[in-house]
Amino acid sequence: MALDLPPRFVATVQGAFGDAGRAWLARLPVLLSHYAAQWQLTLESPFPLSYNYVVAATRADGAPVVLKLGVSNPELLNEIAALRIFDGRGAARPLESDPRGGALLLDRLMPGTTLATLENDDEATAIAIQVMRRLWQPLPVSHPFPTLRQWTRAIRRHRESFGGAGPLPALLFERAERLLDDLLESAPAPVLLHGDLHHENILRAGADRWLAIDPKGVAGDPAFEVGALLHNGLPERSDAAATRRLLERRVSQLAEGPGIERERVLAWGVTHAILSAVWSIADGTPWQRAVVCGEVLAGMMDDA
Repeated sequence: MALDLPPRFVATVQGAFGDAGRAWLARLPVLLSHYAAQWQLTLESPFPLSYNYVVAATRADGAPVVLKLGVSNPELLNEIAALRIFDGRGAARPLESDPRGGALLLDRLMPGTTLATLENDDEATAIAIQVMRRLWQPLPVSHPFPTLRQWTRAIRRHRESFGGAGPLPALLFERAERLLDDLLESAPAPVLLHGDLHHENILRAGADRWLAIDPKGVAGDPAFEVGALLHNGLPERSDAAATRRLLERRVSQLAEGPGIERERVLAWGVTHAILSAVWSIADGTPWQRAVVCGEVLAGMMDDA
């Protein structure tokens, strides 16, 4: 099977996984043929590619599915483990998996449009809350998932790398550090979280059904989940006042719907915005919009 892989995908995999990524890319045609035969799949067109090869397929019985192949690594293994626990509750249902081979077969969500396509932001937030509440599951006694304390160490590593806030606003960065300490110390019993629940990771799976994809699998405070929803899906162009009005509505819904204290929603919102910016700086991708969101949320905390 010959593959015409996008150069950006090849560079991303090689940059993230080094020699293991190069070896995996060389084996990818063989892997696709292997899993297509093992799971009786007719492969169709790939989706936009980042770190994994994700392709639409049809099973022998005509069921539409998605085959996801990646370099076997902790993040992909945690995704497989989380999807098994979710088992279709709030997330796409896993049908087959081979963790050692980095392979996962999922129900294909149809029509598969994302929550970002909804024009009514209040409706989108309400849907996200429904998905969020279905996703949160009790943790097994023994599990592979990182804790929030581990997940958020990127903020500490950023400080160590730059000797401070680096390009980020110092006062906002330091405030996020303090908030994070308080949030972790006061956290309730942990549950299994999606870990990256934003508008592009929630897909329509029917007329009135929405499900999540691409979970990270994190053990921690349910309130952490609101962070990605706050700083994603914001208008491309809007002034601070318009952004604040939008975030005020989201914060109110996210506090009332899942029953999280408003102060905690805001605190996780500020912290998650900085965490997102830190991750983006490490990846060499734009981070400024996350900071704008963090500044607006911090202002809302001050005005409370």
